[in-house]
Amino acid sequence: MNQNGTMLNLVAAANLLSDSLTSLHDAEVMLARAIEHGELPANVKRWATEQWEGKQLPGNINRLETFIDRAQLEAWRPRKERIA
Repeated sequence: MNQNGTMLNLVAAANLLSDSLTSLHDAEVMLARAIEHGELPANVKRWATEQWEGKQLPGNINRLETFIDRAQLEAWRPRKERIA
């Protein structure tokens, strides 16, 4: 999270979405797919394939250095919940 709390890395954003039915990794994958499909704006950093850290995400998205604006995440959430 940045200093004023408006930007969340993908891990922090996924933590907000994960619950007893959705694992942290599943929430990360859901966010990565939304980013890849242009549904959720993000400042994306990608891994080179030889640099993987942890479980892989769609699009080689680096979960620690990809940032999502909290307001954008909150605007996307209701759309995601209507689809699910």
